[in-house]
Amino acid sequence: MADIRRLPTPVAEVWDWQLHGACRGESTTLFFHPDGERGPARARRQAAAKAVCARCPVVDACLQHALAVREPYGVWGGMSEEERARLIAAEPAAVAAGV
Repeated sequence: MADIRRLPTPVAEVWDWQLHGACRGESTTLFFHPDGERGPARARRQAAAKAVCARCPVVDACLQHALAVREPYGVWGGMSEEERARLIAAEPAAVAAGV
């Protein structure tokens, strides 16, 4: 579960980027893995989710949100949970600063 203490305040302007996401209307199963999904099936699903992210006008805002709240699950901003975890581990200060 994401650390909700890191979530932005409930002000519409902070969340407006979500209204423009290419993922709106897509099934959440594309972005979040089912229990036990591994190997090639997971890689295919993640690649399909990242393809949606690649055409998204708010991909940068999405990734910054996921990094800021340490979103633990799913593809956010074109990165898988494993990729985000590696980025945070490698550069925690930069991630905390929103770089």
